[in-house]
Amino acid sequence: MAAMQASMALKRGTSNLLGLQRGFSTSYKEHGYTLPDLPYGYGELEPAISGDIMQLHHSKHHQAYITGFNQALEKLDAAHSNRDPQTIVQLQAALKFNGGGHVNHSIFWKNLAPIKEGGGVPPEGSLASAIEAEFGSLETLKAKMVAGGVGVQGSGWVWLGLNKDLKKLVVETTANQDPLVTKGLIPLLGIDVWEHAYYLQYKNVRPDYLKNIWKVVNWKDVSSRYEENV
Repeated sequence: MAAMQASMALKRGTSNLLGLQRGFSTSYKEHGYTLPDLPYGYGELEPAISGDIMQLHHSKHHQAYITGFNQALEKLDAAHSNRDPQTIVQLQAALKFNGGGHVNHSIFWKNLAPIKEGGGVPPEGSLASAIEAEFGSLETLKAKMVAGGVGVQGSGWVWLGLNKDLKKLVVETTANQDPLVTKGLIPLLGIDVWEHAYYLQYKNVRPDYLKNIWKVVNWKDVSSRYEENV
């Protein structure tokens, strides 16, 4: 009897440890990931970004990443249960792509705000000082990010990020849905340059989209992200 109780206790302990190690997949089993609500209406970023684009981008594209992420996490959980390292490794690309799509878009929506709610109002305080110290001016930063976004080949993102160790602002690009954390940087402001983010309105003229999006950038949100990490 004592041996049986000890064996059962060991199994429970092992199960708890595996649950902690698999926090992501355990979280999936309990809750899953769902599409976050936008903090504004689909049409409230017009004329910079049309309501049609926002509805398609949010309800279809972002939802597709969440669906793919949940499916990949479900397969990951099964692979862990079956002690199948080959499948675990194979799933990494799907987790990065779909999980990155969810992470990136969740930041993107909050990085934007209607003009009537402060969209486009320049940053103040510590972020403004950091931008001036690193880039010389806000306009120089914008120009650098526009150039970076235009230069992305195919699909991807252009970011204002923070090197937390050096407390240094940087402009960086990522391909596809790679999250900025894969480059060791904290994301502060991300601009989606996938065609689905602008094509219905701007056709193939990505520079016009990148020029106009500054009218609805929510610098309060960007500043909050900066202050939380310096």
